[in-house]
Amino acid sequence: MLDSTQYVLAWMPGQWEWVVILVVALLIFGRRLPEIARSVGKSLTEFKKGINEAKESSDDLVDDVRKVKNDVVKDAKDASGLNDSDLKS
Repeated sequence: MLDSTQYVLAWMPGQWEWVVILVVALLIFGRRLPEIARSVGKSLTEFKKGINEAKESSDDLVDDVRKVKNDVVKDAKDASGLNDSDLKS
């Protein structure tokens, strides 16, 4: 048997419930709805820009780490005398 909290969590709005919710939202927000939609659109655009900037920043960081690693490996080989040219001759 479902208690009241399980019953509330199990309820999902059907087709007609969504229609009623949309009608109530239109009545409440009415004239402000385009402004709200515009604000949500701008927020999503800024969020996507932030995500892209973070991704580019992390890619740049990975490239910098790889460059430093390659430099350290090259310097270590140079210091130990294990250059590729030494091995080929």
